[in-house]
Amino acid sequence: MSAARSVSLGIWVEHGGAHDADSEQGLAHLLEHMVFKGTRRRSAHQIALEVERVGGSLDAYTSHDHTGYLARVPMAYAELAIDVLADLVFDPALRAEDLELERPVILEEIAALEDSPEQLVFELQGRQLYGDHPYGRSILGAAHTVAEVEVGALGALHSCAYVPGNCVVAAAGRLDGDRLLEMLQRHLPDPGIPRREEVPPLDGRLGGVEVVERPGGRQSHLLAGALSIPHSHPLRYALILVETALGAGMSSRLFQRIREELGLAYSVYTFHSFYRSAGHVGAYVGTRPETSGQACDALLAEFRDVAENGLTAVEIESTKRQLRGQLLLGLESTASRMQRLAGVMLYRERYMTVDELAERIESITVDEIHEAAAFFHPDRVAVLELRPA
Repeated sequence: MSAARSVSLGIWVEHGGAHDADSEQGLAHLLEHMVFKGTRRRSAHQIALEVERVGGSLDAYTSHDHTGYLARVPMAYAELAIDVLADLVFDPALRAEDLELERPVILEEIAALEDSPEQLVFELQGRQLYGDHPYGRSILGAAHTVAEVEVGALGALHSCAYVPGNCVVAAAGRLDGDRLLEMLQRHLPDPGIPRREEVPPLDGRLGGVEVVERPGGRQSHLLAGALSIPHSHPLRYALILVETALGAGMSSRLFQRIREELGLAYSVYTFHSFYRSAGHVGAYVGTRPETSGQACDALLAEFRDVAENGLTAVEIESTKRQLRGQLLLGLESTASRMQRLAGVMLYRERYMTVDELAERIESITVDEIHEAAAFFHPDRVAVLELRPA
């Protein structure tokens, strides 16, 4: 990106929360935290200081399928960012005393989620949709599993999963590819033995209705979700188009119906999650308990209409234009481009240029849209309401 003055770089480890054993839920996420506590060459303070004092930033996250470590720096400090990332990812100290300091931090993160109904409702529906499957578990883990993790388990996971042969590196910005490879060769250890961990296949589940009560609050938080397709499925683009038309933005069906026409909610939107072995789509509505039934009926009515009748020609053309515009705007960011490059590798997909992606969106057929819309049929949808007790 010749016009950029920064570089975004990341290292993704192909081990995520869904790979944790049942008795060690949250281990992958805890390891993500622990690598920032120091290495043999740097203290925790030095890790942060070396990047921040040049104006850069560090970040990390754990998903079900992988764990990512990210840096963004001015272009002159690209090698510094690679050195710091490689150091913390591949050579963390993993000391028992650091674990005792970080363990309560994770427990506070779990408590914060449980105190936020807007986030908790998604955790609850994950269990509703996926049941005992690893995708239904919390990436953060449970308080009792986090409390019992020993530093030896972190070391064992790190030694087998955190090797370059099990990682993806991606970068975007004002950085030459050959120079990037030279820097990686200087700072990354030997590749090691790749560890390809697969999440087990998911058995189909039917919809249902579940009501969960919790003390406090004044709103009901409604989710209507359905299992759909994995990330690499060819129907993904059509499903994103249908989901966008239903609830992405102020012009969407759900926003216009539930907020503008009925006045039942301030926040209403659709969402999707595509994992390596499965995925789901759905919609969220925040409303008062006394109007939750009306809001749910209106939401499911829109779902049924789309599933049975599809989208109009005007909606299809408008939404395609919306998706193409979002693609172009998003790829002006070095971080967005880096994330897209990493996703191509993590999900074993063919790289497409921006023009090819725009053409793929344009080529979505009416038949694909009807097939994708079927995932929103109320017969396939699970509804979860988190309401004040």
